[in-house]
Amino acid sequence: MPGVTHDDAPLLADLMPWSVAPLRLGRAWPTAPDPASLRTRWDTLLKAEGAGREALFEPTRSRSPHSAVGQLPGQEAGTERLARASGPCAEPVRVLVAPFDEQWLIPDHRLIDTARPELWRVADERQVFTVETGADAADGTPLLATSLLPLLRPGRVRPLYRRPGGAEPNLAPGLLDLLGDRLGERPAALDVLAWILATVRADLTVPLTGDAGLWGRGVALGRRTLWLMRRDGERPRLPGGRRPYVRAPLPARPLTLVYDREEEVLRLDEGRISPVPSQAWDFEVAGVRVLESWFTARVTPAEPGTLAAIRPSTWPQAWTSELLELITVVTLLAELRSQQDGLELSAPITAADLRRAAILPPPSASRRPASVLDHAEEGPEGQFTLI
Repeated sequence: MPGVTHDDAPLLADLMPWSVAPLRLGRAWPTAPDPASLRTRWDTLLKAEGAGREALFEPTRSRSPHSAVGQLPGQEAGTERLARASGPCAEPVRVLVAPFDEQWLIPDHRLIDTARPELWRVADERQVFTVETGADAADGTPLLATSLLPLLRPGRVRPLYRRPGGAEPNLAPGLLDLLGDRLGERPAALDVLAWILATVRADLTVPLTGDAGLWGRGVALGRRTLWLMRRDGERPRLPGGRRPYVRAPLPARPLTLVYDREEEVLRLDEGRISPVPSQAWDFEVAGVRVLESWFTARVTPAEPGTLAAIRPSTWPQAWTSELLELITVVTLLAELRSQQDGLELSAPITAADLRRAAILPPPSASRRPASVLDHAEEGPEGQFTLI
């Protein structure tokens, strides 16, 4: 179904009306593939003074060490101006920096040009963020889902829930009731998201169906896609004999990544991982090989003397484990793509149907954040403001 064009399928932007532009850091050093490097970068920044601290910070028009900003919701970073800050590093949090590339971020508003506090306010263990990838039809992954705050650009971010605790789904009002009438059972918000992941097309339209059997098959595929993309809970594994293993030890500082298609071997210099199926190596999002992108982010040297140049001196064992899991995830997702393409739409629910039911266009209020501000958030210089 994702590869086939159907007339009058509703837009994702109408089915999930509230969206937020992606975060914009303004500097690379507050993110890293390991949290220890971030703490060292912070300590190095605070040991510098005056012009030295400012140069290390890498000011932009939006942020400098003299900017006055409040805390990010739910985080405990300081709020004094960074030019005279002396406190500890805020505890790094896991974020999605690129498709299937989970790294770490210092969650300090003073370091981020555009932090999108409205996303931080609804981020919790129940939340699922979807993010547009800009992928074309050949890529097959126009939309990602993650439990982590996504830093990907340029696509918009659509939280599944408008409030913390899984409250108030970010779905067009009335959509769940209409689907319930057509399918014979009202679906959960997470089922609708699963269907979207299984059927969304490159133009970000989503064909809907009133066929309960087809809906069930699509939701099952989408649920598995969601589990693989979020990577929370039980870890994914390939069947015995297909699981990738380290066959030759990885070097302390690998520099090259080469794939041997005939032997299904991934070579990191003299290190070897196999079996790595060709569909894992070929798995792309927006024209970029996921495995190559992940590796490049960890080995490309930063400019000497910058905070981003502070990184592990050797390849951590944790990265090897992450790479093995990533190979597993993209292999399984590649297998799901063909199953998703095999879905044939029947009993369509069109955008015209949704307009006749007064579900589309969604009300303007549904495109704005919900009011979740029932607590105080610390503003600049430690001042509290009720918002």
